[in-house]
Amino acid sequence: MLSGVVRALCVVGALLACTAIRAEDGYDLWLRYRAVETRWLEAYRKSAVEIIAATPSATLELAKSELVRGLGGLLGTAPAIASIPTKDGSVIIGTPRSSQLIGRLHLDLEQLGAEGYVIRSLIYGGHRVIVIAADQDIGVLYGTFNFLRLLQTRHTLQNLRLSSTPRIGRRVLDHWDNLDRTVERGYSGESIWDWHKLPDYLDPRYTDYARACASLGINGTVLTNVNGSAVSLTPPYLHKLAALADLFRPYGLRVYLTARFTAPIEIGALNTADPLDPAVRSWWRAKADEIYALIPDFGGFLVKAHSEGQPGPQDYSRTHADGANMLADALASHGGIVMWRAFVYSQDLADDRAKKAFREFAPLDGKFRPNVMLQVKNGPIDFQPREPFHPLFGAMPKTPMMLEVQITKEYLGFATHLVYLGPLFEEVLHSDTYARGEGSTVARVIDGSLFGNSNTGIAGVANIGSDRNWTGSHFDQANWFAFGRLAWDPTLRSRDIAEEWVRVTFSNDPGFVASAVEMMMGSREAAVDYMTPLGLAHQMSASHYGPAPWLTGRPQDDSTSTYFNRADAQGIGFDRTAAGSNALAQYAPAVAARFADLDQIPERLLLWFHHVPWDHQMRSGRTVWDELIIDYTRGVRTVANMRHTWSGLARWVDSERFAQVSAFLAIQEHEAKWWRDASIAYYLTLSQRPLPAGYEAPEHALQYYEALCFPYVPGTAPGASPVCK
Repeated sequence: MLSGVVRALCVVGALLACTAIRAEDGYDLWLRYRAVETRWLEAYRKSAVEIIAATPSATLELAKSELVRGLGGLLGTAPAIASIPTKDGSVIIGTPRSSQLIGRLHLDLEQLGAEGYVIRSLIYGGHRVIVIAADQDIGVLYGTFNFLRLLQTRHTLQNLRLSSTPRIGRRVLDHWDNLDRTVERGYSGESIWDWHKLPDYLDPRYTDYARACASLGINGTVLTNVNGSAVSLTPPYLHKLAALADLFRPYGLRVYLTARFTAPIEIGALNTADPLDPAVRSWWRAKADEIYALIPDFGGFLVKAHSEGQPGPQDYSRTHADGANMLADALASHGGIVMWRAFVYSQDLADDRAKKAFREFAPLDGKFRPNVMLQVKNGPIDFQPREPFHPLFGAMPKTPMMLEVQITKEYLGFATHLVYLGPLFEEVLHSDTYARGEGSTVARVIDGSLFGNSNTGIAGVANIGSDRNWTGSHFDQANWFAFGRLAWDPTLRSRDIAEEWVRVTFSNDPGFVASAVEMMMGSREAAVDYMTPLGLAHQMSASHYGPAPWLTGRPQDDSTSTYFNRADAQGIGFDRTAAGSNALAQYAPAVAARFADLDQIPERLLLWFHHVPWDHQMRSGRTVWDELIIDYTRGVRTVANMRHTWSGLARWVDSERFAQVSAFLAIQEHEAKWWRDASIAYYLTLSQRPLPAGYEAPEHALQYYEALCFPYVPGTAPGASPVCK
C-alpha cells in the first residue's frame, strides 16, 4: 500500500516538474519577455534600472511602455522613470527634438534617415548609461525593440555601439483577406479584420498586430485581398480603414488597399474603366482625395490586373503602364504609390507560362510613373517550393521593383508542415541576375543600389489569422519573423535569424537552440525533396493540398501538373533551352549560359530547364531516375529525424506548444510519405525502371492515390466549387 502511495506521489512530482514551465499558447509571438536566468539577472539589472524618457509623443510613449513591459518581464522588476540619469544603468531614449539630453550627445542621427537608430553604451554625467536614439520617433521605437531583443537573446550590454538603418524603404505585409473574413490561402483561422464591428470596436488584437509588426520594422500593411472587392473603396469601409490607420500610425504602420480596376463601373456608376477615359481618371482622383481626407498617410494601392480573371487595362486595349499610371497620377499629389503586380496568369497561354510576365512587362521599362512599383514574385511561376529567380529582376533598370514572397505556405504543406522559409528568402535575395556583371543580386535590385532607384520595397503574403498563435502553427511564426528581419536587412543570414527566433520564442539553452535551428535549416530542403525534387514544379492537386503529378484535363493546361513535369516514357522535365521554349533567353547571357549547360546548371534546377532521359547521368554517377527516388525518400527521412529531434526537447518547452508541434510533425511525416509514394507510383508507370536497391516501393498502387479526394481544404478561394481532380 505504501509503495503505491509513494509511486503516486512520484508521478505527481514528475507532473509538477513537467508543468514548471508556464503553459503558453503562442499569442505572445517573439515578444514574450520571460525572466532571464539568475546568472544574467545581476548583469542586466545593473544596466536597466531607470528609463530617461523624452518629451512624450504617441510613438515615444509606446517605446517607453515597451521598455517598462520588457524590462519588467525580463528582470522581474519594472524600471523607474526619471528625467535625468541619477545612477548607473539608466536607459535614455529619444530624438534631438524631443530630448535636450539626446541633442547634447552629438550622435549624428540625421544620417540614419527617418527610421534608423543607434544603441550606445557611454558615460553621461558620471554615470554609465545606454542610449537608444534616432532622428525620428519611429526610429526610437524600432531601436527599443532591438534593445529588448538583445536582452532576450542574452547579448552582453557592455560596449554597445549599434547603428541600424533599413536598406529597403517599404516593408509590407499583403493580407489576402476578404471582407467576409475568409482568407485566400490562409491556414490560421479567419481574418483578424472584423469589418462588421469596425470602426466602433477596435479589437485589442489589432494593437498586438501593429506591435508585432513594429518589432520587426514592418511599416506597411495591405488589408484586402488582391482578388478583392470594390466595396472596400466605398465610404463605409474607408471609415473602417481610417480607424485602423489611426491605431497603427504610432507604430509606423501605414495602410494600403487593393484597387479593383473596374471599381468606377461597380461603385462609381460609370460605363467604362478605360484608364485613358477622362471621366475614369477624374473618378480615381476624386477617390484618392476622399481617402487622403480620412487617412493623410495612406500608402497607396496594390493592383492585380489581367491575372486569373481579374479585370485590367488590356480589356480596353491599353497597357499595364497605362493602367498603373492612371492610378499613380491620382495618388501622386498625396505621396502615394501604386504597387502593380507582375503576376499575369491567364487564358492567353503561350508556349511557356514562365515567359508570360517578362514578355508583357519588360518592353514597358521606363514607361511607368515614378510612383509606380512593379511587384514581382520571387520566381516566374507561383511561389513553388523552389524556383529560379524571376527574369524580370535585372531586366527593367528604369522601373522600381518590389520582391513579393509568400509567407503563408500555399505550396509547402499549409500550416501543419514545419518549413522554415528563411533559406528560400535568402536564396532569391542572393541570386545573381548579372544585369550589370557579377554581384547584381536580387537584393541589390530591390534595395535600389544596383540601378539607383530611390523607391524600394518588399512584400510578403501574410500567414496571419485569428488562431491564438496567429499563424496556425508555432514554427510558422518564424516565417513572419524572418520576412521582417530580411526586409529590414536583406544581407542577414537565415541561420542567424533562425537562432535569434528560437532564442526569443522558446529557450536560450545552447542544446535546445542548436537542435531546433538544425531542424529549421533542413526543413525547406526536406519539403523540396518530398514534393518537387530536382527542379520539378507545381506537382500539387488542384487545391494545392497533396501530390498529383498525374493531374491533367484542367481548363488551362498550365494549371496541370503534367504541363510542368512533361514526363513520358523517354524522360522528364520542361525544356526551356533554345531547343524548347527558350525561356532561358529572358535571363542575362551569363545566367542563361550556365543554366543551359548540363555540366554547369545547379542540379536542384535541372528539371526546371531541361527535359532529360530517365537514364541521364547525374554528377553523383546515378541516373536521374535513381536520384529522384533518393531525393523523395531523403525528404521523408529528414522529417522523421525532425520528429525524433523534437521529441528530445520537451524539457525546454511548455507542454501546450510542445504537444502541438509534436502532432504537426506526425502529420508532416505521414504526408511526406504520401507525397513520396504517390509521386513514385506515377513516375513508375512512365519510366518502367526498377527502384534503386534498398528503396521500398510505394505502399499502394497508383489508382489508390489518384482516387483520394479532399474537396474542402482550407484556404481555397471563397465561392469556389469543391475540386478533387
